[in-house]
Amino acid sequence: MRVVYVSTLPRSGPLSHLLQLAPAVAAAGADVHVACASEEVRGWFEAVGVEATAVPIADKRDVGGASALWPLLAGADVVHTHDRRAGLFGRLAGRARGASVVHTLHGLPEEIVPQFGSPGAPRPPGVSRARLAWVVQGVLRAERMLARLGWTVAPSSAMARFLVAHGFPPRRVEVIPYGIGVDSTARRGARNGPLVVGTAANLEYWKGVDVLIEAVALARAPVRLEIFGRGSLAGELEELARQRSVDARFNGFEPNVQARMPSLDVYALPSRGDNLPVSILEAMAAGLPVVATRVGGIPELVVDGETGFLVDRDDARGLAEALDRLAGDTDERLNMGAKAAERARAEFSAAGIAARMIGLYERICESST
Repeated sequence: MRVVYVSTLPRSGPLSHLLQLAPAVAAAGADVHVACASEEVRGWFEAVGVEATAVPIADKRDVGGASALWPLLAGADVVHTHDRRAGLFGRLAGRARGASVVHTLHGLPEEIVPQFGSPGAPRPPGVSRARLAWVVQGVLRAERMLARLGWTVAPSSAMARFLVAHGFPPRRVEVIPYGIGVDSTARRGARNGPLVVGTAANLEYWKGVDVLIEAVALARAPVRLEIFGRGSLAGELEELARQRSVDARFNGFEPNVQARMPSLDVYALPSRGDNLPVSILEAMAAGLPVVATRVGGIPELVVDGETGFLVDRDDARGLAEALDRLAGDTDERLNMGAKAAERARAEFSAAGIAARMIGLYERICESST
């Protein structure tokens, strides 16, 4: 079976997922090729043993750039796309080439992300009812039309329920979560000094990093905050940390967040809305307890009270209490981290998720004959 993956993003959680998925699918015996955003990204795939070709596509109007996909899709049994640009050009070209097409819907515009698993969620600041209606009636309708070309993979059940409720064909929506590699020899131990809490996120409103800064300011225990990511709110968040006297280090974009996880004690992600954050899986795989919000697909990853703690959206005090509890009980913190790693290994291993994905490919190829 020949599988061509298409991703037009230079960095992001979806790209991190594909860097796990593609080599695992290849290791299972498929002929895999990746069309990716740049020569830099091509090098990342080739470093994990997957053939790749850089196909830069500037935007959804870049038909010229997208035309470079055409020769790469020759002989493909499955074309699997991983972002909206890729989903537009890759699905159309894949169908024209006679391939079965699959699209993983990693997310939707941030205006409606808080609705996943939380139908009554408030509108983000500055988002009008008209803008929200346009996203639902415009963007979501376009995705629904493209979905009829093939199959849609939803990484979380929360996302799948949202899609079906908005008219996506249920029999063509498949829930397959992200996979992660877990080092079975990794062991964590206690360390001296303040509790080191990390987060990796786009520095935008819906990721709730401002809530995390407020929580650290409210915590009784000494905490050092390590923030990985870029975004339009970077300056505001740095100023907030200064105002609240929070020891926060803004590290910018980190291409390999998983490699930084061993330097942390706890991973926190106070999203106001989310699908199935890859960074939480990376933290679990590293043996970290996770403190996160009870939104979207996050409760499908974090078992409250066992592998970490879940708090309500915008609950800085509840988040602070969870951090204080983990700071004050090293044994509980290490035990939760060990359980998180075991859960990642048992439920979200890259090999196991690749097997489920290949099962989907085989099923849809058979149904197309």
